[in-house]
Amino acid sequence: MDNIAGTKSSLGWAVNISVVFLVVLWLIPTVGLLVSSFRDRDQITATGWWLSPFAVEQNFQARISAEEAVRDGDYFVIQGNIFSGGENEVIRFGGTRSAPTAFAPGETADLRRDRSLTVQANGDFIYKNPNEITRDPSVYYSSATPPSFSLDNYRTILFSNNMDVAFINTFTVTIPATIIPILIAAFAAYALAWMDFKGRGFLIAMVVGLLVVPLQLALVPLLQFHNQVGIGQSFLGIWMAHTGFGLPLAIYLLRNYMVGLPRDIIESAKVDGATDFQVFTKIVLPLSFPALASFAIFQFLWVWNDLLVAKVFLPSNSESWVMTVKIADDLLGSRGGDWGILAGAAFISIAVPLIVFFTMQRYLVRGLLAGSVK
Repeated sequence: MDNIAGTKSSLGWAVNISVVFLVVLWLIPTVGLLVSSFRDRDQITATGWWLSPFAVEQNFQARISAEEAVRDGDYFVIQGNIFSGGENEVIRFGGTRSAPTAFAPGETADLRRDRSLTVQANGDFIYKNPNEITRDPSVYYSSATPPSFSLDNYRTILFSNNMDVAFINTFTVTIPATIIPILIAAFAAYALAWMDFKGRGFLIAMVVGLLVVPLQLALVPLLQFHNQVGIGQSFLGIWMAHTGFGLPLAIYLLRNYMVGLPRDIIESAKVDGATDFQVFTKIVLPLSFPALASFAIFQFLWVWNDLLVAKVFLPSNSESWVMTVKIADDLLGSRGGDWGILAGAAFISIAVPLIVFFTMQRYLVRGLLAGSVK
C-alpha cells in the first residue's frame, strides 16, 4: 500500500533532511560573503568571517621619534607609549620586521649593535642605543583590535569612478540580450511544435545537441565573424552573441511547453479560419507566458552576471564596461584582490537579479515542468 497515490512515504524524513542540508550548504557561504562585505581588509586577512564577532590579533608597526632621545649614562634613551590614543594592550612585540612577535610584554629584547627594547602590556616602552639616534626606530607589536564593521566597502563600490556608467551599461546589455532570444525562440518553438515540414525532427535534434556545446568553443570564431560583418566589439555584437548562446535553451524550453498545450484549441482556431500567425499571437503566446517568464529569469541572470562574453565582445575602454568587468578589472585589479570589495560588489550586483527572480519566480516551476505531464 506504500505506492498508492496520496499516501505518505516512509522516507519523507530523508527528503526533509536532504533539503535542509542543501539549504544550509548554500546559506553558509552566502552569510560568510555578507559578513565579509562589512569588514576591512586587514581583519578579513587575519581571521575567518565566523570569528568576526571577536577581537582580532593583528601586527602593527609604530615609529619612535628620534628627537625625544635623551642621554642617560652610556646610552641614548627614548621612553613613551606606542599607542597614540585610546586604551589597548600589547600581546607580543619585537624589534625587527622579520620577528615582530618574538618577545612577551615586560621582557627586554636584545637587538643588534647593543641596542635593547622593552615594551609593557600597556604600551609603555624603553628604547636604548649606545650610539646617537639619528633615525626614527620602529617597534613591531601585535595587539587585539575590536571587531569592526562599516559601509566603507559599499561606498567604495557605489561611488567609485564611472560605476554609474557601468551600471547603465549592464542594463543596456542585459535587457536586449534577454528580449531578442525570447522573440526569436518563440517563433521557432511554435514552428517545431505545431507546424509540419520536412526536417523538423532533424532541427529538434540539432537544438538538443547545441545545448551541450560549451560557449567557450565559439568565442573566437564568433568574434572573427563579427569583425568580418562589421559589428566587431560593440553592444550590437554582444547582443547577437548572447542571443546565439541562449537560443538552444530557449527553443528547447518553449517547444516542450507548446507541445503540451491542448490540441483542440489550436485545431478549433484553424477551423475557424485563423492563420498560423494568428494562432501563435492570440492563443499560443499568451498561454506560454509561464515558459517565457521562466527562460527570461535564466537569461537575465546569466547575462547580468556574465564576465567572459562581456570581455570578449565589448570594447576594452572603460566607457563600455559592464559591472562585472568594472569590478574585476578596476576595483579588484587596482587593490590587489581586496576581498571586502569583492564581497560588497557581489551583493550589489545581485540586487537587481534578486528583484527579477522574486517578481517572476511563481512562473519558474510552471515553466520548468512544461511538457512533463499531459
